[in-house]
Amino acid sequence: MMDEIQERLSAHVANLLARGQIAFTVEDTLKSLSVSKNTWVKNAQRLKNKGRLYSPRQGYYVIVPPQFMSWGAPPPSWFIDDLMQHEKRPYYVGLLKAAELHDAAHQAVMDFQVITTARLPKIRAGRSTISFHYRQDLAELEPFIVKRKTDTGTMRISSPELTALDLVRYSHAAAGFDNILTVLTELGPKLDGARLAILCPQFERTVRQRLGYLLSRAGHALAADVIHASLRNDPRFQWKELEPGKKSIDPDLALGPLTRDQRWRLIIRGAPTADEQ
Repeated sequence: MMDEIQERLSAHVANLLARGQIAFTVEDTLKSLSVSKNTWVKNAQRLKNKGRLYSPRQGYYVIVPPQFMSWGAPPPSWFIDDLMQHEKRPYYVGLLKAAELHDAAHQAVMDFQVITTARLPKIRAGRSTISFHYRQDLAELEPFIVKRKTDTGTMRISSPELTALDLVRYSHAAAGFDNILTVLTELGPKLDGARLAILCPQFERTVRQRLGYLLSRAGHALAADVIHASLRNDPRFQWKELEPGKKSIDPDLALGPLTRDQRWRLIIRGAPTADEQ
């Protein structure tokens, strides 16, 4: 009986994949196979053990095509849109992964970074890790989220403008300011000034200060000017540290290696440098 059910489940999985469906839930298949949930799960576990299924969430399964069985899972781009629909959460692929998709990363990014409205735990997906970063007001960012074709459909990614601002907002997830500067060197020419001007108010003043400074340092003066225009008449445009978390001090008392950027009102403890391309 178990072998018969295993064969039926294997055939069902193969049929889904042949139709271009990469993922499914337990509930999707129970009726079609006419078995109990307990029996289904036991047989699904056998397919998981053989490397044919991958389960990033309880009750949710991703089919592993033969070419990815040695990886343990297909690339997250193959199923992230379906997974987030399963989670019932809006999302977009962002940060360093989005920069890579915009051809602005000088090395492969293994951390598949997703912005969403829930604080979700990381997922190990074969050779990749899917990490989730929280932001509540995704509806306000909708005009700056674009669809990108994948091998199995589409996924949502941040536009170049949203990517640039997010890199600074979530600098802890972007490998530091040296790396952000490196990415911005390549991302800068893709920034649309008009769109950047519209998006700026959706981000904290300190994020804009820091991004403007980095864009200036990367040689993208026009994009930096757009950001500076959003700050010029803001009464809260005050001195801050370039790196978040550094203790704020009176810039007039800055000694030693500290420098001050008057235009961006930033205290800099060692200017960031971009990697050689």
